Amino acid sequence: MDPARARRFMERPWEALAALEAEHWAREFVQRGPRATLEAAQLLWEHMRRIRPDWPSDAERRDDLAHHLDLKGAIDRAAGAFLAVDTR
Repeated sequence: MDPARARRFMERPWEALAALEAEHWAREFVQRGPRATLEAAQLLWEHMRRIRPDWPSDAERRDDLAHHLDLKGAIDRAAGAFLAVDTR
């Protein structure tokens, strides 16, 4: 690996790039609705399957399911916290 290229990569304005990406997807969602992100996800899926036909492996599927279950639990706990608020 070329050290100069690696340095340039590391010195990229990552926060500015993340903000630009967020703006892009916000515009896409406003213009095209949820279809924009669903189409992007489908294209990423197809790309991965072309470069790694065995993807996702059984272990990756299990890890992904575990992550989704953890996230669902966190969302459920957060929703329960809002329901418990007494507004009297």
